[in-house]
Parts: sequence; C-alpha cells; structure tokens
Amino acid sequence: MTAELVRGQNHPLTETRLEITVSTGDPVLAGILLADARGHVAGPDGVVHPGAPRRPGLEVPGRAAASHRLTVDLGALDETVHRVTVALALAAGAAGPDRFGATAAPFTAVHGPGAAELVSFTLTGLGPETAVAALEFYRRQGAWRVRAVGQGYTGGLAGLLRDQGLAEGAGALAAAAHEAAAPVPRHATASRTAGDGTPAAVAPPPRPGEPAPATAPPPAAPPMAAVPPAAPSGQASEPSAPPQPLPAGGGRVDYRHPGRAGGPTAAGPPSPQQASQQAPQRSPQQDPPAGPPRPVAGDAEGWTPEERLYNQVRGMFEDLARAVAAYRSAVSFADARRERELGQALADPRSRTGGTAGRARAEAEARHAALVTRARAVLDRDLAQLTAESEVVEPALPPAFARWDNPVWHGYRVPMENPMALRLGDLHLPERPELRIPLLVRLPLETGLWIDGGRTGTTADLAAGPGGTRRAAAEAAVALAARLLAVHQPGDYTLHVLDPAGSAAASLAPLLESGALPGPPAAGAAGVTAVLSELTRRVDLLHMAVRGGAPDALPPDLAAGEHLLLVNDFPHGFDDRAVTRLRYLADEGPAVGVHLLMVADREDARAYGPLLDPLWRSLLRITPVPDDHLADPWVGHAWTYEPALVPAGSRVLVQVLRQVAEARRAWGR
Repeated sequence: MTAELVRGQNHPLTETRLEITVSTGDPVLAGILLADARGHVAGPDGVVHPGAPRRPGLEVPGRAAASHRLTVDLGALDETVHRVTVALALAAGAAGPDRFGATAAPFTAVHGPGAAELVSFTLTGLGPETAVAALEFYRRQGAWRVRAVGQGYTGGLAGLLRDQGLAEGAGALAAAAHEAAAPVPRHATASRTAGDGTPAAVAPPPRPGEPAPATAPPPAAPPMAAVPPAAPSGQASEPSAPPQPLPAGGGRVDYRHPGRAGGPTAAGPPSPQQASQQAPQRSPQQDPPAGPPRPVAGDAEGWTPEERLYNQVRGMFEDLARAVAAYRSAVSFADARRERELGQALADPRSRTGGTAGRARAEAEARHAALVTRARAVLDRDLAQLTAESEVVEPALPPAFARWDNPVWHGYRVPMENPMALRLGDLHLPERPELRIPLLVRLPLETGLWIDGGRTGTTADLAAGPGGTRRAAAEAAVALAARLLAVHQPGDYTLHVLDPAGSAAASLAPLLESGALPGPPAAGAAGVTAVLSELTRRVDLLHMAVRGGAPDALPPDLAAGEHLLLVNDFPHGFDDRAVTRLRYLADEGPAVGVHLLMVADREDARAYGPLLDPLWRSLLRITPVPDDHLADPWVGHAWTYEPALVPAGSRVLVQVLRQVAEARRAWGR
C-alpha cells in the first residue's frame, strides 16, 4: 500500500534500491545532493546533476523534462553520506513559467523493486519559488527513512545549494547544471543521442487523459513502470485542495494527482530475467531488518559519547516536531477538504432536496475520518518509536543532561572536564504529553536566563496559590545554579547571589548548608552595588584584554573561570545605576564568561517603563511551572516547557553540592 505523505512527514524504508519518479507540468531539471550528518554538502562532488548525471549508486536525467526517473541505491553510498536530497529546479530559458506557483504541483513517488510504489508526495503550496528540495532520504538508527520536504527557494538552484552548505561555487555549479539540462522542445519530434551513441526519438507529450506511450528506460536504469502523463502546462494545483470537485450527484471523487491519471501502464514491472540481469545480487546479510530498528543510546554522530547523546536528543526533538507537524497538516487538509466538498454539494439547488445532500455529507465525513485515522496511525507509529528511544536514551544521559531523579546523580563524582551542554528542563506536545524531550542548551551560555516568578495563569500556577509561583521560581533557580556548579570542574564556575530583601532564604538553604555558596547572599542596596561593581569591573577588564590581544595581562585578583550571577526578586533593591549595570552585564557578560540568572516578575518592573524592555528581550524566559510559552518558528509549534526540579523530599541536591564544595576547597589549597 502506498503511503501518501504530506510536508514534513517521514516513512521508514525496507528497500535501498529505489527509483524516484517526478511528474510536473513544465520542464524541470532534477538532481541529487549528498550531505553529511550535519546536512552539509561537502563540495561539487556531492551534487549529481545533468552535467554530471552519474555517481556510484546514483543516476539522474541529463535533460530538463516534465517527467523524470532517478535511480538511487542507498546501500551503495559511502558511510559518510547521511542525507540524500532530491532537488528540482525550473529549466532556465524554457518557454514555461518562471515560478513553481504557475505550474501544476509537482508529483513525486518512490518505487521499490518490481515497480512497487512505496510512498508519494505532491508538492503543493509553492508560489514564487524556482527551485525546491522535494524529498530527503536520511539515516536513522542504522536504517533509512524518507521525508517529504517541499522546501522552496526563490533564489533558484544556486540558493538551494548554498542552503545545503555549498558555500563556494554554488552559482557556477547551478549554471553548469542548467546549461547541460537545456530542455528538448516539448511539442516537436526530434532526435537526440542516447547514452550509447544511437539516436533516440523524442515523442510529443500525451494529451491529458491518454495513456503514456511505452518508452525505453535510460541505459542504466531498471525498467520500472512508465511515468504517467503530466498535467497540461499552466494548470496550477491548489495548495491544499484535491484536483477535482465533488460531483453534484455525490459520485466518487478521483483524488489522484493529474500526472498519475493513467497509473502504471505500458512498460509494466520488469520480468524476472530483466531484474536478474540489471540488479546486482545481494547477500542475506545486506537485507534490511524487518520492522523498526531497535533503539540504541548514543547512535548519533559525534566524537565523544556526550556529543553523540547530544546529537541524538536533537534528532529526537526534530523527529517529534516533524511528525506532529505532518499530522496537524493532514488534519488541516482533511478539514478544509470536507468543508469545500460540503460547500460544493450544497451550492447546487438541485442537491438540497431529497437524500442527495445527506449522502454527500456522509461521504465527505467518511473521507475526512479515513484521512484523519490514517494520519493518526502514522503519528502513533512515529511516537511509539520515539517513546521507545526515549526510554533507552534517558537512563544513559550524563549528569549535565539528566533529570535530578536519574540514578546518575546518586553516583555523582566531580567531573574531570566541562560539559558541552546543559539540561534546562523538558519539552512536550499535547499529542503525546508523556513523551518528553530534554531541552539542552550549549555551554557556555550565549544569553542569560530569566525565571518568571509572575503568575502565568496555567493550572499548575493556580494550584501553587498566592506566592507559590515566586517560591517555585527561586527553587528552580537554585536547582539550575547547583547543576551548573556540579557539572563543571572545581574552580571553573563561581556563583554570586543577590537577594536584596532576603525573601529566598529557604530556597537558598541547600547552597549555604552544603558550603557551595561560601557566604550569605548579598542583601540590601549596598550589597547589590558591591556585587555589580565587582562583576562590571571584571567584564570591562576582560574585554580590554581581549581587544588588546593580552589575555594574560590581568590583575591577580581577577578570578578565573565562568561566573554566574543569580538575582532574586528583581527589581527590588535596584536603583537606576544598578539597573544600568545589570543591563550591561546581560549584554556584554556572556562573551567573557559572566552569565545572568534572574528571578523576576515583569509586572513588578513596569515602574521603569520601556527602560527594561531590551533586558527582557535579551534573556531566555523559562517558568517554574509547566507552561506552553516556548514558540517554535520552524514548524509553528508551541512547546510546553517543564523545569528540571529536584523531587520533593529528595536530599540529592545537598549531597551533590557537598561534593562540589569539598572539591572546590581541595582545589583552592
């Protein structure tokens, strides 16, 4: 059964020898890009295009046309190749449209052995783009998957290549591809030279509705099913609409792409003799395993176990974002299609009487339910695999990445090297709230953090009661500061605390009880001024040393390593000069290792007017209670954030901080 993908959706592959068919309304050139684990194309050798149409395991057409076949043998690719992107670009100089929005929506399909169609994807919603990344094959846990991308580029093929990491030579490579792919006139019979030097006839395209003529496949390509006729030039497809309206009589609608009107015809699947002659023999060990691959912790790319786990968590986040985005897109499409079908059925006065309208409504609802059910089944499959992966990855995380209830904290030892990232909390989406992805940020922190102690209006916030959110914010700040101290080497992280009114005494008790904070927090206006003056001086001197090229010419009293300033109950105890210094530290401090962690309610700072707006915008806002405030512009999700708090009644925080304090005293001797 063919899986019809929507933008962002992925599908597992059980075959590695594939053929991709492309059907468009106007001539396009097709190419393949090979990228590493970071998604970067190494150079011109990583681009298969009409000017260089063959690489080991890959072949693309040498001309621009409305129908294409591309062959891909994923098993023959080098192990350094992790992403294979199928790219399309409108033919330069062709008489057709100058943008994809003015032609029929391109249709792509992936076929396996025997011409079996595995997945299909119609690239709807394109507008001024002249190039598009259509499909992407990528490695995931030792197996290959295919993703419907549909990312368009107004900068043409050159812009697409630059976005794929080809920083130099993208324009020249795009020009060479267009020059080699100069299309043969579509409405004339001509001859051209085939790969073996013999002339090959170029037949005029079939009319819409007529079967496609049987043609010989390219020399190196297996004889798959003939490509169906393309939609006529200039016929645009709606971004989210089926190509045919609902008949007034309630008849069945043909939702196939116009380019698939004839279906697989003429050429048919290859015979066993042909397949044995053209396909290389594979040993049983090369066959992909049945079913989804078993999750393994740390199977991503990276030089160290920590980096591999970090990249794996990022991959889980991206997979969850894409899977949910594809599901929501499918549901949105189903809703829009149902409304359109009902509107079209009721627009005809003759269908408003009798049972016609009822039948049309029932059929529209049935098609809607079928599409939503199918989309939910795909989502549940992907979420089940991610859940299984999370159950394997979570116990294997190092302390910097782990929750406080992870056993790794009970066996904590002072680290010998600093971490590459830090866990701030968890993220999840409403489609599967129990599936939580760690929110990891790279270290050193590029921006300060602001823990919002104000009322958020969420259920958890209301349950905390008056003042409960502010207490929870101080506890979240202490847990985060303790984590930063614990995952760094002794002496590499220094904590400063400002609590002008002394309102966080209970929350700060673990830091004082363990000795991780050598003295009581600075209080009152005088304490605020003293700490801010010291850190401002440090930032000034470090910036001067860096600009002057003399980082070693620093005063002996300037402590080395990173510094974290925890400010509780801002702006209490801050005058205008102190506010100015705090803004300076927020802007200039991270570049020289001085970081800001604030606990504040923005409503309390409204007396300063717009003066503090730049400060709020420069900080990453997190909350002490679950809240869906983290917006993701990539796919449009609102992620629910949950802070990384210490379990109630647990002494693990004090135990860890005591080891930190002891190691710091030993280091200072």
